[in-house]
Amino acid sequence: MQSFFALLFVVLVTAGKSTSSSVSIPLTKLERTGSYLQGSPHADRARASYLKNRKTGSPTTVPASNLAYVQYTTSVGVGSPATYYNLVVDTGSSNTFVGTGKKYVRTSTSVPTGQDVNVTYGSGFFSGVEYYDTVTLAPGLVIAKQSIGDALQSADFEDVDGIIGVGPVDLTQGTLSPDTNALIPTIMDNALEQGLIKKRILGVSFAPATTYNDTNGAITYGGTDHALYTGKITYAPLTETYPASAYWGINVTDSTYGSHTVIPQSTAGIVDTGTTLVLLADDFFAVYLDAIPGAYLDDNTGLIAIPSSSITDMQPLHFTIGGTTFSMDTAAQLVPLDQNAAWGGETGVRYGIVNNLGSNSGEGFDFIIGQKFMEKYYAVFDSDHSRVGFACTDHTFST
Repeated sequence: MQSFFALLFVVLVTAGKSTSSSVSIPLTKLERTGSYLQGSPHADRARASYLKNRKTGSPTTVPASNLAYVQYTTSVGVGSPATYYNLVVDTGSSNTFVGTGKKYVRTSTSVPTGQDVNVTYGSGFFSGVEYYDTVTLAPGLVIAKQSIGDALQSADFEDVDGIIGVGPVDLTQGTLSPDTNALIPTIMDNALEQGLIKKRILGVSFAPATTYNDTNGAITYGGTDHALYTGKITYAPLTETYPASAYWGINVTDSTYGSHTVIPQSTAGIVDTGTTLVLLADDFFAVYLDAIPGAYLDDNTGLIAIPSSSITDMQPLHFTIGGTTFSMDTAAQLVPLDQNAAWGGETGVRYGIVNNLGSNSGEGFDFIIGQKFMEKYYAVFDSDHSRVGFACTDHTFST
């Protein structure tokens, strides 16, 4: 769950109430010291294993905060008057809850639903009581009677107050009791039903962090923000291959690294803001690792360690999605040197952000496109048309 640890949302961009405007919310980083990212690859794999095996108005853009290099959060108000919480933006889950850091403050709008709630997130969990309450995503985007959890017990949510879940609504089934078959409408579902947005579309803009606390991202509720990407958006339909189909799952047609074929044919995986790294099925990852002379998995950090002699000859890692090739150049595949200490790495050693999934391909869940990919490409999660989109940004290609 270290992929849920690290993000705090700081700035809230105001937006008008007009149904033709959009509101963007920035994302920033949490200031922490020491090797707080050490073990994050293992946490990403634990999350991947859980996801893989789990049983089954107008656009508004708001700031998103890149917390300590590994996760984005946004500021969400709950209650009236609202108390604001820093919540992880998670497309891989659908429950929204608070209380893991700052405790839930009940007001006159807080109404118990009569249900308990319990959700597991790979290596972490929360359990508590479900409430209906007023949720403020941005000025003019205030949802009435949104079902949220009050986390009375939790594990592995360091430095954040909870999660805003923007995955498919079916992921909420089985999280309540005694009504275990009930679905919990997500914030996107209710925003659409209440006329606050016209489309169930979420736009996500992440970026590589340049400082330790960096409000450098944004999320758009109800559409896309043209100021946050360049060119056209390429869309891929949601996959029908299970278990990737339970999430924001798509097919990658193929993937190459230089002259090496990493993914040889169309295969299913997911796009997940709650995973930090880019994870490949173990057999795919082995091809990538072997293609970089001297590269190996470092036991201390869990990351790839890459000899300095191999850096200059590194090749782009290409993914074909929706008929378009999306490339990660050398810089996009590497952890910046000034972040080594945070990952528990050694000074001067080069580490990579592509890692292994923890299982081989052919099981319907062969990759996770995580935050580090989305720091290079704008992402669109479109429920209305059952598709995921990507577009270039000003920071797609390193300089």
